[in-house]
Amino acid sequence: MNYQIIISVLAGIACLLILILHFKVPAFISLLIASITTSLIAGMPGEKIINTIQEGMGSTLGFVATVVGLGAMFGAILEKSGGALAIATHLLKKFGEKNASLSMSITGLVIAIPVFFDVAFILLVPILYAIQKKTGKSLLLYAIPLLAGLAFGHAFIPPTPGPIAVAEIIGADMGWVILIGFLIGIPTVLLSGLVFGKFIAKKIYINSPQIIDSTEEQTELPGFSIVFSILFLPIVLILLSTMVKSGLIPVTNIRLLDIISLIGHPFTALIIANLIAWYILGIKRGFTAIQLLDITTKSLAPAGTIILLTGAGGVFKQVLVNTGAGKMLAESLTGMGLPVIVFAFIAAALIRILQGSATVAMITSAGLVAPLLTSNSFTGIQLAALVSSIASGATIMSHVNDSGFWLVKQYLGLTEKQTFRSWTVMTTWLALTGFLFSILIFFLF
Repeated sequence: MNYQIIISVLAGIACLLILILHFKVPAFISLLIASITTSLIAGMPGEKIINTIQEGMGSTLGFVATVVGLGAMFGAILEKSGGALAIATHLLKKFGEKNASLSMSITGLVIAIPVFFDVAFILLVPILYAIQKKTGKSLLLYAIPLLAGLAFGHAFIPPTPGPIAVAEIIGADMGWVILIGFLIGIPTVLLSGLVFGKFIAKKIYINSPQIIDSTEEQTELPGFSIVFSILFLPIVLILLSTMVKSGLIPVTNIRLLDIISLIGHPFTALIIANLIAWYILGIKRGFTAIQLLDITTKSLAPAGTIILLTGAGGVFKQVLVNTGAGKMLAESLTGMGLPVIVFAFIAAALIRILQGSATVAMITSAGLVAPLLTSNSFTGIQLAALVSSIASGATIMSHVNDSGFWLVKQYLGLTEKQTFRSWTVMTTWLALTGFLFSILIFFLF
């Protein structure tokens, strides 16, 4: 066993955590420095290190940059047009006050697909306040189901950046990631959101804080069916392409196959969705082209950070491949009898707990896992389950080093102890439940 390579990997991970936790260096730079540290200790020549950085960055961003950018613009239009609120208010009316918790779970799961977690939560907080004031029950009865849906949708289902990045780094098909994400998401969100929400609401009673009064400033919302159709159009197109390619939907016409392959690619599917959203939710609802340009341009600021971070994760993966560390790690895991899906979850969970960011945890652990897959044959479903396993680990135990912890505490008016008992426990329950279903799918298929 080459102990130099093992030491290089451990040193790289330690370097990453020290830079982020102690020196507060941005994760993008920290990942690059960690990659260079690993390369140097492994004995890689300087010129090869630079070539590895270029290779890892280029091969990863060719896909991720396009999809994350298009997804961010799509989500921004849905948010600013009132589309997210339209879905929430429709589901609430449909399910009624008695089933408000269930409607909040579904709302969170659906809205987190195009809209970033923090933006979606802040956007929907007034609805939580309104329900609580009307029913007089604990705010947590409605907030925990919503948060479970938001947390799951954000980490598990494309086109949110995390699962897109992981899928690209480990080579998973986007359609399978979406489908498996939904299959795992339904029971996971119901158990961690609905069931746990009812339990913790009996233990902790919270009134609505007077931070945001209501949604009175919101103009007439777009129709639910229109918003829902636009939201799921790219998902349906991507899934259609995956089903056809896998043979689940038989298509023999070559020309039709080519068309489905084109419109079902995430690039094309999101371009089509953006254009439709731009016109129907934008121009037809009174937005000017200049306003829409401003909305979509601003949405690229947070997307840019995630794109660069994903590229750095690709560099880390390439370093592990080119130094031979990935192959050695794979052989070690095989000797220990540890399945790769378990290693993926543990790696993501440890990084998440130590440094707080779910995105950093997902990308770093994907970089560790990707080199382990080169010598093994995994089905598309298994790779998608692997993405869900990484997402599960990266969601676990949100606490004081995670910005989401403080966001939830502030907007729900909780104490630190109450936030630990509700939000932190919910994210842990969600992670463990998601991991359990990921393992079942991985070994059954």
